[in-house]
Amino acid sequence: MKILVIGPSWVGDMMMSQSLYRTLKAIHPEAVIDVMAPAWCRPLLSRMPEVNEALAMPLGHGALAIGERRRLGKALRAKGYDRAYVLPGSFKSALVPFFAGISQRTGWRGEMRYGLLNDLRVLDKPAFPLMVERYVALAYDQDRIRSARDLPQPLLWPQLQVSEEEKVATAAAFSLPDTRPIIGFCPGAEFGPAKRWPHYHYAALAQQLIDQGYQVVLFGSAKDHETGEQIRQSLDASAQPFCRNLAGETQLEQAVILLAHCRAVVSNDSGLMHIAAALNRPLVALYGPSSPDFTPPLSQQARVIRLITGYHKVRKGDAEQGYHQSLIDIQPARVLAELENLLAQSQES
Repeated sequence: MKILVIGPSWVGDMMMSQSLYRTLKAIHPEAVIDVMAPAWCRPLLSRMPEVNEALAMPLGHGALAIGERRRLGKALRAKGYDRAYVLPGSFKSALVPFFAGISQRTGWRGEMRYGLLNDLRVLDKPAFPLMVERYVALAYDQDRIRSARDLPQPLLWPQLQVSEEEKVATAAAFSLPDTRPIIGFCPGAEFGPAKRWPHYHYAALAQQLIDQGYQVVLFGSAKDHETGEQIRQSLDASAQPFCRNLAGETQLEQAVILLAHCRAVVSNDSGLMHIAAALNRPLVALYGPSSPDFTPPLSQQARVIRLITGYHKVRKGDAEQGYHQSLIDIQPARVLAELENLLAQSQES
């Protein structure tokens, strides 16, 4: 059986989609699964053993480009796919499998996709409260799975593969000494400071960890580099050499390998948080106005700290320096205590 998946365009969603691939392989061990997604996803897909090939989606996130999608679909006909799974909810995301002439095209009902999908599921959101449950449910006949309670348990959570040799080589390439274990910090957030734990809290935690004999490495994109510098510059001068700001300095693949090399990770709600969870790193995940009720970190080694409930709309000027009050209220001592508990448990196991 040959399967084409139209994958998500966000890091966190792409990580959670691996649960579908793992489930499909468990049901159909002979299945060959190809995933079409933006080219930047390749470093993630290449570490999912269930995925045979990552097919680059050359079109931007908002581009309809029906003619180009028709061309892409017709080019895929030679691959002889038996089934397609469309994970995004947009009209345009269902076009390529339709033009490819794939006989079974499965997905949740979205933007007027009648006809484009011929195995169209109607989503009862309360019945499938987690995004990962919605992905996994597509692997089964819809008559069998009416709610998340019908899904076989436990769900097959994401698991990325990184070798020990890669960890050692990549750490050496970035001159990270092996004399101190690494704690990774992921202080960035896609939509600005309202989802970030304050930099001064990160700095206070980093200072304590460095005093305990760890080194701290900061991960993120180029736009997170300034935040990383705020954290590093807030440390005592003697501690700064043990804090490396790699935000914007790594490719995604290098960041994945280095996160796998970390003894533990502290992160805001972000794509890197989901990567750390899939690497099974001890993880403290910090949530404010965004909620873990829909997309929590999928790991037994993850601990979520959130002081409020429900969804909170964020307005400019709601909090100091753009930080949300609920994140300001999470004190470094609370995070350190959770982190130390996780580290102790990981050493025992």
